[in-house]
Amino acid sequence: MKFGTSGLRGLSVDLTGRASALYAMAFGKYLLQSNKAAQGDVILIGRDFRESSPEIAGNCAGALASLGFKILDCGTVPTPALALYGLERKAACLMITGSHIPADRNGIKFYRPDGEIDKADEAAITRFATAIETSGEVVVSEAAAVEDHSAQCLQLFFERNAALLPSGALAGMKIGIYQHSTVARDLMVDILAHYGAETVALGRSETFIPVDTEAVSEETVALLQGWSSTHGLDAIVSTDGDGDRPLVADETGTPLRGDLLGLISANFLGAGTVVTPVTSNSGIEAAGSFKVVRTRVGSPFVIAGMEEAVAAGKNLVMGFEANGGLLTATSFDINGSSVRALPTRDCFLPMLATLLLAAIRKEPLSIVAASYKLPFAAADRLENFPVETSAALMTYLRESDANLTEFLQPIGEVGSKSDIDGLRVTLRDGRIIHFRPSGNAPEMRCYVEAGGEAAALELLNTGLTRIKRWAEAR
Repeated sequence: MKFGTSGLRGLSVDLTGRASALYAMAFGKYLLQSNKAAQGDVILIGRDFRESSPEIAGNCAGALASLGFKILDCGTVPTPALALYGLERKAACLMITGSHIPADRNGIKFYRPDGEIDKADEAAITRFATAIETSGEVVVSEAAAVEDHSAQCLQLFFERNAALLPSGALAGMKIGIYQHSTVARDLMVDILAHYGAETVALGRSETFIPVDTEAVSEETVALLQGWSSTHGLDAIVSTDGDGDRPLVADETGTPLRGDLLGLISANFLGAGTVVTPVTSNSGIEAAGSFKVVRTRVGSPFVIAGMEEAVAAGKNLVMGFEANGGLLTATSFDINGSSVRALPTRDCFLPMLATLLLAAIRKEPLSIVAASYKLPFAAADRLENFPVETSAALMTYLRESDANLTEFLQPIGEVGSKSDIDGLRVTLRDGRIIHFRPSGNAPEMRCYVEAGGEAAALELLNTGLTRIKRWAEAR
C-alpha cells in the first residue's frame, strides 16, 4: 500500500482484505489523537463503481465503527460531492476509489472535517497503521450500522452546480455525455439539462472502464470522434471514475487539455492567484491577469500552495491540475451569489465554464480552444512500468549532465532543466519534455510541449521510445 499523488493506492485483492480496515482504523485513531474528531462523531463514506469498492467500504465502516464513530453511507457519489457534504457537516470522509487506474487496483481518499488530508497527515496515518499492524488490533468486519445519506449528499452538490450559470445558459447546445462507469454519469445529465442543453447519453457500462482524462487513450478518442460525427454534437463531456477530473471534447470529438479547462475556469472566476503543478502548460502565465504559483504534481501540493497564498493575505485563490481538476481555496462570487471554497478536485465547474464560453461566443469549442494560442501540449504514459525501473531512470538522468545529454541526444540539446517534480527539460529550440514516474501506479509519464501538434506528438513518441529502450538495455 502506498500514498501517491492523491490518496492511498494498492491492488484490489489487498484492499478487500485487512489493508483497508488497517488504514481506516489508522485514520480514525489519527483523528481522535490529534483532536480533529471525537468518539460519536460522524464519518462519511463514498465509493466508485469498481467491483471491489463495496467490500472495501464495508471494511472501512467496520473498522471506524469499532472506534466509536457513526458511519453515514453516501453511496456512489462523485468525490467532490462527498467532500462538499463533509465540509457542510464538519465530518471526516473516506472515498473508496482508484480514480482512473485499472479495475484490478483501488484506493482510499481521506478527508479531515476541514478538508483533504495533506502530506503530514499521510505520514501520521502511515505511522498509526504500522503501530496497529504491530499490535494486531485490526478489526475486519462489514457489520457496522450505517445510515444512507446518498440523496442528501447528491442534492447539496446539485444545488451548488445548478447555481453557477445563468438560467438556460446552455440552451441550443447538443452535448454528448460519455457515461461509461463514472459515478458522475447521471449528475452530468441532470446538470446540463438544468441549463437547457440537449443531452445524449453515450457508452454507459456496468463494467468498470478506467478513463484517464490527462492521457486520453486512442480507443477513447476514436469513440468520441465517432459519436460526434454520428450525433452532430457541439461537445462531449465525461469524467474519470470518481468524478473529480473533467473530460471535455470539442465538436470533432477531440479532447481539450485539462490545463486549458483550468485556464478558462480561472478567467471565468476572475481569479487573483492560480496554483498549478509544473506539468501544466507553460503558456498559462501569459494567458490571464492572475499570479501563477507552480508546485509538484498532486492535489496535496496544490492545496498547500493555495493555503500559503491565503495565509499571505491573497483573495480569489484557486488551483487546478493538468488533468483539469479544479480546486478553490476562497469563496467566489459567481452568478450573483457567493460559492464556498471547495479545496478538492472538482470536474463540474471547469466543464460548465468551458461550455458557457462556447455558448457566449457562439463559436465551436475547437475555435475557442485555438484562440488561447497556448503551446501545443501532449502527454502519455507507459503502463505496467516497474516502479524500480522508473526510480533507476530518474537517478540516472539526475546524477550527471553527461547522462542527461546522452539520453536526450536523439531528441535535442538541453537548454535548462527543473527538478520540482520529475525532470522537466527545456530544449534549446524551446520545446519542452518532462519525465515523471506516476506517484500512485506503476507507470512512467512523459509530458511535452512544442509549437504545433505534429511536432509535439513526434516529441512525445520519441520520448516514450527513448524510455522503453533505456529500460530494455538495463
